[in-house]
Amino acid sequence: MFAAMPAPVNDPNHGFCRDCLTQQRDLAKRCIQCGSPRLARHPELYRLHLAHIDCDAFYAAVEKRDNPELKDKPLIIGGGKRGVVSTACYIARINGVRSAMPMFKALEACPDAVVISPNMEKYVKVGREVRAMMQALTPLVEPLSIDEAFLDLSGTERLHGLPPALVLARFALAVEKEIGITVSAGLSYCKFLAKVASDFRKPRGFSVIGEAEAVGFLAEQPVTLIWGVGKAFAAVLERDGIRMIGQLQTLERNELMRRYGTMGDRLFHLSRGMDQRVVLPDQDAKSVSAETTFDTDLASAADLVPILRALSEKVSARLKKAGIAGRTVVLKLKTQDFKIRTRNRQLGDPTRLADRIFQTGLQLLSKETDGTKFRLLGIGVSDLSDDARADPPDLVDVQARKRAMAEGAIDTLRDKFGRHAVETGYTFGKGRSVHPPEPLDD
Repeated sequence: MFAAMPAPVNDPNHGFCRDCLTQQRDLAKRCIQCGSPRLARHPELYRLHLAHIDCDAFYAAVEKRDNPELKDKPLIIGGGKRGVVSTACYIARINGVRSAMPMFKALEACPDAVVISPNMEKYVKVGREVRAMMQALTPLVEPLSIDEAFLDLSGTERLHGLPPALVLARFALAVEKEIGITVSAGLSYCKFLAKVASDFRKPRGFSVIGEAEAVGFLAEQPVTLIWGVGKAFAAVLERDGIRMIGQLQTLERNELMRRYGTMGDRLFHLSRGMDQRVVLPDQDAKSVSAETTFDTDLASAADLVPILRALSEKVSARLKKAGIAGRTVVLKLKTQDFKIRTRNRQLGDPTRLADRIFQTGLQLLSKETDGTKFRLLGIGVSDLSDDARADPPDLVDVQARKRAMAEGAIDTLRDKFGRHAVETGYTFGKGRSVHPPEPLDD
């Protein structure tokens, strides 16, 4: 057990030692108890509760744990000379080795490196051990991969008798002691900045980004810090003279959406540290869908299309609220004799847009409206992922960009005035002979 007590909430000089968890009530550079320089201090330290945890050089760390002779050697986990690097330890990284680098280049950069083939069965086992320790802290754990996850620690102070920051630091120490690897943690008020924070000062990092400093901090960062801004899109922004997030902060939402479609909406919000996504526990959800059963069987496109549009909007709203997207659109129909038809189409990129879901569903539906009467219609998306790479700007289809921008404006009005504040031409005054659509998670 580590000696620690809940700390005063608003004292910017009050922190704790990350090695012994002793509170620090002065500006000393080392712990007053154990002498460690690893002190955690921040004006919002005890008010923040959203964390991102990332295991440090995970595969390599597990191998070094199991073979102490590798401790001080550069280590690469990957395939043969024609393969690529899966993970490199920090010693190898200092020599220029990076994940996804071709092995021959990695060995040119670090010829003394020890190379080990991946042992996924072992890594999965260790990943599950870390996950179990996370879930002992809070039920609100959202895994992103085998070795990283978001945690919402907002309800844990009463359970653990410590504020979230101390719970997080104690967890990091416990992983080192019980599992034998290290983790880096980021603490903030939203998912975006918690993940950004966890990348600082690796390995064994513990970084905090508060709400008061968010806009100023982001202004000085490159646009590539924003989820979904890869090399290709960064080049598009650079052609427009935008390299830093601070430049995005000077542009209005409508202007960004006019230029970059739905990605412009993400740029507007994340550049200002605005991220409303919540931590979603791992429920193994495979799809998000909505369906409705009709009062009377329907056969004509004139009757079915408005319903399809309403259901698409329902699915889209749930995806946006959850911060996820789907790559495969699935249409479901049930005939009057209770036979079920399902049709699907995979998109080039994940989507969370009602328009893309509807337009794809419409193409699928058009092949089924042959006079057959239906008693049920449903639409959904599968192949779910985080929405960071959803709906990249379509620089060719100008109409798609305009529809996406219009959808963003509609979302804003509905958020402010309610779901029925704005209706499209497809749904206005139509579809009144059906039950309200109910979303289903498969």
